Parts: sequence; C-alpha cells; structure tokens
Amino acid sequence: KEATARQQSTVAQPTVIQQSVVQSTVTNSDNISIPVKDGISIEMVRVEAGTFTMGATPEMENPLYEEKPAHQVTLTNDYYIGKYEVTQALWKAVMGNNPSNFKGDNLPVEQVSWDDCQEFLSKLNSITGKTFRLPTEAEWEYAARGGNKSRGYQYSGSNNLSDVAWNINNSGSKTHAVGSKQANELGIYDMTGNVWEWCQDWYGKYSSSSKTNPTGANRGSKRVARGGSWNFNLLACRSSYRGYGSPDNRLNYVGLRLVLSE
Repeated sequence: KEATARQQSTVAQPTVIQQSVVQSTVTNSDNISIPVKDGISIEMVRVEAGTFTMGATPEMENPLYEEKPAHQVTLTNDYYIGKYEVTQALWKAVMGNNPSNFKGDNLPVEQVSWDDCQEFLSKLNSITGKTFRLPTEAEWEYAARGGNKSRGYQYSGSNNLSDVAWNINNSGSKTHAVGSKQANELGIYDMTGNVWEWCQDWYGKYSSSSKTNPTGANRGSKRVARGGSWNFNLLACRSSYRGYGSPDNRLNYVGLRLVLSE
C-alpha cells in the first residue's frame, strides 16, 4: 500500500452497486438504474457540468502539499456516478469471483487492484452494452463536494465525519454495507470512508493553472485513489485528500465507484 496518508498509507478502492430487479434501464431527471444480471442493477446519480475549485480550499483543515495549489477546474459534460461503491454482489455477478477480505453481498468489494478494475469494466460493458469507467480524479472530487449543490463541507456531505463515513474511529476495523451512512448533497453515499476508490488518473502534482476536463498526468507509476476508508483517520477522509497506489496493489481497504458518460 503506497499513498500519502500520515497515519496509515493511502490507496484506492472499488465501489459496489445496489441490487434491484429491473428489466430495462429506469430513469428520472437525476438518477438511472441499469440492469446487469441475476437481478442486480447499478444505481447512478447525474452530476451536472460545472466549475469548482479543486484541492486545498479554505475549509479543508491541515491540507498537505499534494492538495496544493488549489486551482479552478471546469467539467463541460454532465456524467453519471455510482450512487454506491461497487458491491461484492455486483463484482461476483460480473467476474464470477469475490476477492474481498470482508465478505458480504452488500459490502463494498475490496482487494481489487486498478488493473483488476479494468478487467471488471471490460466485462461489465460487454454485459450491459454501456461504457462504464472509473471517474477521473476531478470528476470524483467534484461529485464528492456535491457538484453544483455543494455546501462547502470538508467531508462528502457533512463537516461531521461520523455522519457520512465509516472510518478508523467508528468502523470496528471492517467495512460496512454501502449506503448505511448519510448521503451527500447529490444523494451519493460513502464517498468519504468505507473503502478508498480508484480513479482513472495517473498521480501527478497539481499546478495553479485553470483546467478543463483534466485527466491527470500523462504517465506515472501510481494511480490515484480517493475518499479514505474504514482504517483511516479524518485527515485522509477530506474531499480534497489525494491517495495513490501502484496499479497492481490489492488491499482490503480499496475498492471502486463507477462513472458513465452521457
């Protein structure tokens, strides 16, 4: 596990999707439900395009150098992001196995590497006919902050960590069912805590210049992971905190969350 946390190292993690029986994609103005197989569907929340300040904004306490400098980011396209972290039930339906240390259909899948996630995405897209992917780091942070409904919280949905996150102080040293804490402003769960979530980007240093639809460094040795987890403290759970790890790392506190472009 290689990352930038000061208490324990930081890394990414997978997200699991809610289960429900549906025959076809169900939509409303803000949410969609996409069937996969075996009665399992993926619940997703629309994030409207917008501009935000990424990184060490004033409300983020004790920011680290990796979060600096804060800089303006514009996302020009709406996108859908998983309402929940990818669950073990979804992973098993797609991959036929469950690598997780903490077992339970509604728990987030973990012990999946960034490379494993790419194989999962390929198979998921083949089953659904959709184009699911990992979020970019900017897409992840914008959604975690509440998008254009952001209230400026430190964590995803609250300034009180225990309201929204399973972390080192309340987890009992294990993961918990997705969606069992309070959602953020967009109705997304567990973007803080439970498991780290892999992002698409190579890790690279920030610059102060404004960016449009950034996709991270052009190359590197570490992939970004975001959100903190059941075994990390409040520092690593802030929405601006950046974790990273080798793309072949498999850890019991790293999972994923899905994104679908419109």
